[in-house]
Amino acid sequence: MNKQKKDTRWLVQLALMAAVVVVLANTPLGMIQLPVIKATTVHIPVIIGAVLLGPLAGGILGGVFGICSVISATTAPTLLSFAFSPFMSTSGLPGAIKALWIAIGCRILIGVVAGWLWIALQRLHVNEMVALPVVGFVGSMTNTILVMGSIYVLLGAQYAEAKNVAMSAVLGLVMGTVTANGIPEAAAAAVLVAVIGKALLAFLRRARATA
Repeated sequence: MNKQKKDTRWLVQLALMAAVVVVLANTPLGMIQLPVIKATTVHIPVIIGAVLLGPLAGGILGGVFGICSVISATTAPTLLSFAFSPFMSTSGLPGAIKALWIAIGCRILIGVVAGWLWIALQRLHVNEMVALPVVGFVGSMTNTILVMGSIYVLLGAQYAEAKNVAMSAVLGLVMGTVTANGIPEAAAAAVLVAVIGKALLAFLRRARATA
């Protein structure tokens, strides 16, 4: 009975975190206006969910994030939608598979990496106020590096065509995105995961103690 209650609680918490991901992915709340660029926040509940509920939950939440990306890229296409929607592929089935990896596979790994990193830091007895921002930063950079790296490796030619640049310029554009977008997003994630994660961890511990 206790295990059943625990499993039910886990599913309810996972569903709540998934709802947060969906809300952020479909509203302006999913973006933070920085001085130069807009930083996404959709990966933050994925990372927090991985901390609170484990790598499996993190992977599921990352999958939800990825599915939202596919829907957004399909229903509101942009110049780079071919990299995130199999339905917008410019190179047939191979391109569709690559788009699914970039949109969903890379996002699943956000939660998996964040969850296992949190477990590793806990086993090393790293203070939570150090571990949480580290997990937030690494989880966010996992998203940026995997997505942009996969675009460069798998869809470099299409990316160059979409941007109307030479293939030799693609690496510079990708690195520019990682620097200009990825680092501010990771810094924001480090702060938000630390603040929100600390509060939620304390709340869950109190709830479990009185259960």
